[in-house]
Amino acid sequence: MKDGLIKALACDKRVRIYLCATTALVDEARKRHDLWPTASAALGRTLSVGVMMGSMLKSDKEQLTIQINGNGPIGTIMVDAYSDGHVRGFVGEPHVHYQYNDTGKLAVGIAVGKDGYLEVIKDFGMKDNWSGKVALQSGEIGEDFAYYFTVSEQTPSAVSLGVLVNPDHQVQAAGGLLIQMMPDATEEDIVKTEALLKTLPPMSTLINEKESLREIVSSLYDDVEILEEMPVEFRCHCSKATIKRMITTLPKEERLAMIHEDHGCEVTCHFCNSTYQLSEAELRELEDFLERYEK
Repeated sequence: MKDGLIKALACDKRVRIYLCATTALVDEARKRHDLWPTASAALGRTLSVGVMMGSMLKSDKEQLTIQINGNGPIGTIMVDAYSDGHVRGFVGEPHVHYQYNDTGKLAVGIAVGKDGYLEVIKDFGMKDNWSGKVALQSGEIGEDFAYYFTVSEQTPSAVSLGVLVNPDHQVQAAGGLLIQMMPDATEEDIVKTEALLKTLPPMSTLINEKESLREIVSSLYDDVEILEEMPVEFRCHCSKATIKRMITTLPKEERLAMIHEDHGCEVTCHFCNSTYQLSEAELRELEDFLERYEK
């Protein structure tokens, strides 16, 4: 199934649906960060929910950042999401792999831990950012986001996230589903949705076995109305220029040490693992520019 996102309504527009397939996107993250299977599942689930939440933003000038830290072996999970469907992200420790003994499933909850928080920061391009923060409930990420939406955004929500990883560590299927009750949702809508969720196969199974997102979303309710479809991808906007701007924010002593002691520098982007090298001459040119600017 091709990666993508669908926004839809159901139950006479009283229920809102976001559905995404992110297999290639998550596998791109796996390759960039050399993720082990449980790390792929943890970051993949967060990237998938990031895709859906990013699509809620109103303009390309807005940005959403997700931070999860449950004090587990994986450390911090961070994802940036944007309105056009692209996301980027990383985990503190990519070489993490745990499985539950009874099911053999990837133990994301153990890797993430639950002694911590989930925080969403929304940058609307204004003076102050908006943020919502909740305690982690299980570290499995889907349950934690359902709790976040209900508590922090006062929107009753169901979240299903899945990542299926092959024995060779390649991501075979990944995606997410977010169902939200609109303010005018009825008790019947809630009952119908709860019944749906009880019989819903895992998201990774649906993404792996079905032909398209349209097929999946149309099977959820009798009156699904698809509002929008959009592509999604793992994409970072770092560049040599952004790295240079970052270096200008460092103390002058550090910049001069890069020139006189290190004779250059190498910088790696946390989000995509791309590496940028600046020569001594480039750093001198940057320092000369800053001296002229400061005068």
